[in-house]
Amino acid sequence: MSITIKEVPTPAYVVDEAALEKNLRILKDVKEQAGCKILLAQKCFSMFAEYPLIGRYLDGATASGLYEAKLGHEEMAGENHVFSPAYRPEEIEEIASICDHVIFNSFYQLRRFGPLVKRIQQKRGVMHGLGLRINPECSTQDHAIYDPCAPGSRLGVTAKTFAEAMADSPELFAMLSGLHFHTLCEQDSQALAVTLDAVREKFGQWLKRENICWLNMGGGHHITRDDYDRGLLIDLVKKAREEYDVDVYLEPGEAVALNAGYLATEVLDIVENHGTKILILDASAACHMPDVLEMPYRPPLKDAGEAGEKAYTYRLSSCTCLAGDILGDYSFDRSIASGDRLYFEDMAIYSMVKNNTFNGMALPAIWRMDKNGVCTLVKKFGYEDFKGRLS
Repeated sequence: MSITIKEVPTPAYVVDEAALEKNLRILKDVKEQAGCKILLAQKCFSMFAEYPLIGRYLDGATASGLYEAKLGHEEMAGENHVFSPAYRPEEIEEIASICDHVIFNSFYQLRRFGPLVKRIQQKRGVMHGLGLRINPECSTQDHAIYDPCAPGSRLGVTAKTFAEAMADSPELFAMLSGLHFHTLCEQDSQALAVTLDAVREKFGQWLKRENICWLNMGGGHHITRDDYDRGLLIDLVKKAREEYDVDVYLEPGEAVALNAGYLATEVLDIVENHGTKILILDASAACHMPDVLEMPYRPPLKDAGEAGEKAYTYRLSSCTCLAGDILGDYSFDRSIASGDRLYFEDMAIYSMVKNNTFNGMALPAIWRMDKNGVCTLVKKFGYEDFKGRLS
């Protein structure tokens, strides 16, 4: 018997495969027009049940450490890249044995691990796999927590540090085959244009060196958003390829699964305080969508509006003990009752990868919904998943 999203037990994440594939088609079209490669940033979306579909359109995956690198190696066809602010000595050999690009965050890490990684990669036939993250010190966003170009950032080598290292140890640069920057967060290609100007000014001379054969422009590109200027992105990539004679990589995460998932939840109770009606849900901001509290971020809710926009306004909250576990104030065309189901949208990205079991909250099951609306269970969690984490 077929089951629809209206029937899946709550709380549940439901990935809309039609929406996911729509995004992937856009990304494939962009990479073909621009002549670049696009990788899935697994830190945003690592539901590997969808990797066969993603692998049909993209060129591989990128990781933030050993575990994601292993997942990409095991489950995703294509290239496998990794960047970490620092690598653990006991993990670096395994990382080198499964990753095509290993990107370092400092000249110290490059000096310490670069020769070993290069030897291991060359045995595998990988000849251009060492990269260094640079910091163009060009902030183009308002989210301080996600700004790697902010003063005091630990992410990437600044032009001053780069020049000092070249003066003291020029042989380090000879080990490199590529440079990497990642400065954007949910931004349009205009921000990339500004960033590329800063990269050109501060690091352009090094990008033109003969040993540099690739440039990785990182993630944060909201390529599949309706109002994103994809034409400008294509032009920027083409210009960089021609100017520096390099292969170009993009590593979007959100753009891959943007607006391609739901969090289905049920109203357990309704309480009132000082005239505010509060829905208590079996889903939680703190546990199931932490960006609501971290960024902060207001998740879209199907058939709902801003507070006061529609006839009935409610505050949406959870059954955890955290007083601030609030998802926001939303309004509806009808009154809401206990037992009603609500559907948060855009819940494929940064939700499943960040969720937790605070208060012993159950992790939502994971479902996939095909183009006909039929839902299939991918993963179900229970008490043992909570118990087994800590002892």
